[in-house]
Amino acid sequence: MEPIADSEIERILVVTAHPDDVDFGAGGTVAQWADKGIKISYCICTNGDQGGVDASITREEMKKIRQQEQRDAGKILGVDDIHFLNYRDGWLEPTIALRKDIVRVIRKVRPQRMLIQSPERNWDRLGASHPDHLAAGESAIQAIYPDAGNQFAFEDLLRDEKLEPWTVKEAWVMMSTDTNHSIDITDTFERKMKAIHSHVSQTAHNEELESRVREWGERNAEVAKLPIGTLAEIFRVVATS
Repeated sequence: MEPIADSEIERILVVTAHPDDVDFGAGGTVAQWADKGIKISYCICTNGDQGGVDASITREEMKKIRQQEQRDAGKILGVDDIHFLNYRDGWLEPTIALRKDIVRVIRKVRPQRMLIQSPERNWDRLGASHPDHLAAGESAIQAIYPDAGNQFAFEDLLRDEKLEPWTVKEAWVMMSTDTNHSIDITDTFERKMKAIHSHVSQTAHNEELESRVREWGERNAEVAKLPIGTLAEIFRVVATS
């Protein structure tokens, strides 16, 4: 599928399970969108308190650390509008409550495009299929359709919060096992890595991080049949309206 031209997109909402998910999955693409003047917002579902390797940091403190790391990473890529839903890390489920919370953010942001995680397990890259990722992806696509554009879904959002229904035109799915679109991120890879390194609590211990992320980008470029030496991020683009 050919996605909607970026020139027709004014606002994009990214929904992920954890702080740092967007930076690993689509940081180079987000940087390019921001450079084009598109307003990008993040909706982070969990508080990230199960992350990190330092047992001396309390889980309550880790929540604050991870949120600040995501703000710092967002600034590098050109994103300053971040909504934290604060669900418990590792316990995320595709509930009605989570759907409603995502619908609320959709109706506030009113994006033409959304970037979400895949609700389908990737057996070749199990790390991409953390249960929270699957739950965030499933909840996000359900929020896009049928809920966000339906005035009778979560009627209190309209009645009490004055949030009008909104129809999202397309979704870009990260970590999909069935991709149909690629973005050359060779020129924004350095910013992607700076954003990833902003998540100090998650990445400082990994000396092989950059080479591994580069390898992923090269593999994506190969899948997309891009020239050797190119780095890419790949997606499943879905028409949602």
